[in-house]
Amino acid sequence: MNSINTLTQMNKSNATATGICFIVAAVTSIVGKLLYAPVLLNPNYLTIGATEASQVILGAVFELILAVTAIGTGIFMYPFLRRFNESLGLGYVFFRALEVVFILIGLVSVLALVTLSKSYTASPTPDIAHFGPVGTILKSIHDWSFILGPNFMLGINTFIYSYLFFVSGLLPKPIAILGLTSSVLIFTVSLLELFGAVQQVSVVGFLLAFPIFINEMMVAVWLIRKGFNLSPNF
Repeated sequence: MNSINTLTQMNKSNATATGICFIVAAVTSIVGKLLYAPVLLNPNYLTIGATEASQVILGAVFELILAVTAIGTGIFMYPFLRRFNESLGLGYVFFRALEVVFILIGLVSVLALVTLSKSYTASPTPDIAHFGPVGTILKSIHDWSFILGPNFMLGINTFIYSYLFFVSGLLPKPIAILGLTSSVLIFTVSLLELFGAVQQVSVVGFLLAFPIFINEMMVAVWLIRKGFNLSPNF
């Protein structure tokens, strides 16, 4: 009886924590991206980056929160995933961690753009021929890391946990099927972007990536309200 009560309590706390992590990760990823606009979207980033440094740094703080909560989903879900397939459970945590690694690489490149902008504006005779190529490289590092992390690795780790949800019944099958479908779509987007078939910011890319946002929000709401479905054979 005590073990059942312990498992039920762990289900409630871990499920709620997982749901919260999914929601916070989604919100902070959007906010962080918007706050990066002065250095990633403005063609005058070499001058604007220094004056809007606080905004960009705040964006980096939001992405740090994103990184923590993304890892949190792996930590809180692993005890349940491992009961059905320990290897795939570890795989989810591993690929989620890789996603975070790429996010952090992109974050560092954005902060480096702020430093570059400060150096450019502080120079008495700023040479665009010197600073421009460095900025282009840093922006490219961010763009590539975004493709490999929040697209490529996200597709893999979402497929893993959605598959385990489907075969185990931890969550309703319609949610699991949506997860499997959306993971294939986001993975496809990453491949198309890697080979230059579509632009990183495009209508096609948005339409193919949006279902994974819906899936994560559905998973989050279900876990917060219902928790994991613990069968008698769990």
